[in-house]
Amino acid sequence: MNIKDRKILIVDDEPEITQMITDFLHKEGFYRIYSAATCKEALMICRRDKPDIAILDVMLPDGDGFTLLSSIRQFSPIPVLYLSAKGEDEDRLLGLGLGADDYIVKPFLPRELILRLTAILKRVYTTAIPERLPVFTLEGCTVDLEGGVVHRNQEEQLLTAKEHGLLLKLYENHGCIVTGDALCQAVWGDDLYSYENTLMVHIRRIRKKIEIDPSKPKSLLTIRGLGYKLILKEEK
Repeated sequence: MNIKDRKILIVDDEPEITQMITDFLHKEGFYRIYSAATCKEALMICRRDKPDIAILDVMLPDGDGFTLLSSIRQFSPIPVLYLSAKGEDEDRLLGLGLGADDYIVKPFLPRELILRLTAILKRVYTTAIPERLPVFTLEGCTVDLEGGVVHRNQEEQLLTAKEHGLLLKLYENHGCIVTGDALCQAVWGDDLYSYENTLMVHIRRIRKKIEIDPSKPKSLLTIRGLGYKLILKEEK
């Protein structure tokens, strides 16, 4: 997975800070960005969306970033970068001692934040041993992304590179809506505006390979106005 495909969670109760970071991340090519203003909301997002890295403010309305990190560590090892108005050595050491990967003090340069964030993502994720691509079952077929084929009615249908990329993106978020922008960014590196018709053609071709009746899809659903959703057999 490309570093720019990683999910980033921003936890800060100042909307201006959150928006500024979000805008800058978008300009740098990151697009899977989540935000929370409280510890409670951040924990919910961590459990539900499983972000790959979190940017945590220290002072939050319902607690602090240190307690939040301790709670996150009970179920997730994601890397964390602290972003705080506090610059005391004691706070810095406390955050790093809890397992944070870095600590930036406000005010900060957006470029510095991006450089530190990218450095953490590269260190944590690019050295990992790549996992095997998934094999999963839909209603009426089995999709083998490792082999790049769809097995249906004792026949094999090969997936093209773009079909493979789209199915991988959908599988990584199965059961959830994936926007057209997210799909286009993952496969073509551009937004939906440039590839809307192309995306629709590829979705139609994928349905011909995975659906029992492509005109009445049950596995790859269109969520009007939002995007697409992949439903695994066990999720029905």
